[in-house]
Amino acid sequence: MKTQIQNLLATSATSRSGRGPKTSLAATLKGAFLLILCLFSMNVSAQKFVLIDMEYILRNIPAYERAGEQLNQISRKWQAEVEALNTEAQNLYKTYQSEAVFLSAEQKTEREAAIVAKEKEAADLKKKYFGPEGELFKKRESLMTPINDEIYNAVKDICESKGYSLVLDRASDSGIIFASPKIDISGEVLSKLGYAN
Repeated sequence: MKTQIQNLLATSATSRSGRGPKTSLAATLKGAFLLILCLFSMNVSAQKFVLIDMEYILRNIPAYERAGEQLNQISRKWQAEVEALNTEAQNLYKTYQSEAVFLSAEQKTEREAAIVAKEKEAADLKKKYFGPEGELFKKRESLMTPINDEIYNAVKDICESKGYSLVLDRASDSGIIFASPKIDISGEVLSKLGYAN
């Protein structure tokens, strides 16, 4: 590598002597760019990369499975509540349609307002439970954050002790076409967490 750098510098110097000012500047810039590229490639090649498979790790952690089951139960319960309100609104509407010919204008307005209020109540409840900052999101965060923190700390400890610079998640990175199983440390992470793989 040292001789390549010396050759680049020598080539740059000789090209400056026989050419005009524009060519010598271009040759110097080219030489400097190649020098930087060579130094950068030396630095990158010294890095250590490893992979983990988060799906595999999470499947082997019982607390994750329990948390998923708990979230599913809560979600089904809340969905049933929302559907019950929607059913009430639909029933109010059907009753209104069947009785509309017998109702005065004032009664129609009251019934329509009741239907709209019930639909709004259902929509508000759905947003409360399933919205972006809803109860399900908060519950998921409270159940999953401790598990994710444990995994992160285990990965960090392994990386610090073995000198790894970068960890990629095989499960979430579709850009990985092939990776040697030798660089997958998922088993080590599970062992560090106290789970046999």
